[in-house]
Amino acid sequence: MKGTRFIIILTVLVIVLLACTNHGQNQGQTVEQTKGDTAAMADWKRGEECDRIGQKRIAEMYFKKAYDALKDNPARDWNAYAKSAYGLMALRYLRFDLKGSMEIAMAVMKVMEANKDFPPQIRSFVLLQIAQNQLELKQMSEAERSFLRAYDEELQSSGGSECGDLNLVIYACNLMDLYLETGEYDKLAEWLERSKHEFKFFEQKSKTKNDSLLVEEYKVHLALYQARLLKGTGHTREAIATYDAIPRSQVWNTFVVNSAMDFLKEVGRYDEIVDLFEHFDSSELSRDGAQMNFDNIQYRLAPRYLANMKAGHKDEALRIGATLCEAIDSALIWQRKDDATELSVIYQTHEKELALNEAHAETRIHRILLAAAVLVLLLIAYLLWRSYQYNKVLLEKNRRLLAEIEQREREEHQAIVQLKAEPQERLTANQQLFCRICDLMETPDHIYTDTDMDRTRLAQLLGTNEHYVTDAINSCTDGKSVNGFLNEYRLRYAAHLLATTTDAVVVIAELSGFSRSSFFRVFSDAYGMSPSDYRKAARK
Repeated sequence: MKGTRFIIILTVLVIVLLACTNHGQNQGQTVEQTKGDTAAMADWKRGEECDRIGQKRIAEMYFKKAYDALKDNPARDWNAYAKSAYGLMALRYLRFDLKGSMEIAMAVMKVMEANKDFPPQIRSFVLLQIAQNQLELKQMSEAERSFLRAYDEELQSSGGSECGDLNLVIYACNLMDLYLETGEYDKLAEWLERSKHEFKFFEQKSKTKNDSLLVEEYKVHLALYQARLLKGTGHTREAIATYDAIPRSQVWNTFVVNSAMDFLKEVGRYDEIVDLFEHFDSSELSRDGAQMNFDNIQYRLAPRYLANMKAGHKDEALRIGATLCEAIDSALIWQRKDDATELSVIYQTHEKELALNEAHAETRIHRILLAAAVLVLLLIAYLLWRSYQYNKVLLEKNRRLLAEIEQREREEHQAIVQLKAEPQERLTANQQLFCRICDLMETPDHIYTDTDMDRTRLAQLLGTNEHYVTDAINSCTDGKSVNGFLNEYRLRYAAHLLATTTDAVVVIAELSGFSRSSFFRVFSDAYGMSPSDYRKAARK
């Protein structure tokens, strides 16, 4: 859910920055060349450029400089004041400085309500940012009121409903996130229908523009909200069908993957969550060149560890746990490098006082990062301890199962030995044939490991009819089939190889007469544990 709100805030920030840009401006024109700009507007544009290339803290500094220059008299340049204030509160929100973001937001609210000259296209975004801060602070009723006010402001500034304004859909998505968190599914259903209605007009309007990617992206967003609504109201089957109807290529999209993961968690499909993370490792993470910072640790590694544990991939989970430890060190190094680079730029381009203030801010951030690192390490230690305890209990259980299996096999072997010891004249025809079958199974060439071995081949080797073979095995083994009888010998041979060799499990499967696809299922059903767990239990 947090990942979804994070993406929506970024989308809104991009939209407002684009909406506030002077359409007549030449793209190649630099800030210094732009005529008629106030000093505050120039600072805002510098901040916008730094934000665009990822220098968030330098961007925040420029936005603050522009805001501070105008906050006492915003009428000097309403546009510069509104744009810099919004950029400042949004960036503070994104680095989880909710107090700082709310201080700016409330100050702007007072100015906005007292002045009709405040840019109308910014009013709704300020209200949206206030609502996002309230939502993070778990002030649900206040957040709902602010979201509704933001939606009404956007409705008025865009010219009303059915105008094809994507912002109306985005604002509705924020409200739906709130109702998902509070479990108010009636309200969620109402706003989902309103979103779908507004989206139809945006989709029609986009046909004349190059907005096909946005259309596809928000189609998936709305489908995911539909699936989560169905799940929340008890219609799990319909929810899964709605999710499964979304094209897989769209689920991989970066902007919707967090919502998809939230839904998959709700329905317990952790293997698919693991697949999503595998896709990011192989494509998105390598393509976008993302550094392993704390955001990536929070949104990629830690959830991936938990998903693998839930999906039962313990070995992979432990590997990711080790990666988490390495990633924290890597993130600290990257953070120091990035901070050093940005501080150097600040020192070279601005007065000493601003540089000192930024250094104080850096100290606070490092303290937060250090505290976060300690918390993550404690979490990793706890998870590793839990994993150790789980594996210990599992090993003890498997040892008990192994002892029961060995006892059962001894009893079955003893029964065969006693049957063979009986005089021939006292044995029935089926018992005599069964003894011959057992002798054939115990030959050194292990004929049962032949994947083609079946009742027809057994009958040919014994020089008898296949129906006699079936009857003999069925009557002397309490109803076992020929295939089940052969599989018992194959499983014993596989168990012997697992305990006495270091061959790979897939190799042992083939040596024992199984196909790779069936071996794990048959072995687990018979022994109550996987081949790998059997090997561990047999060797300790």
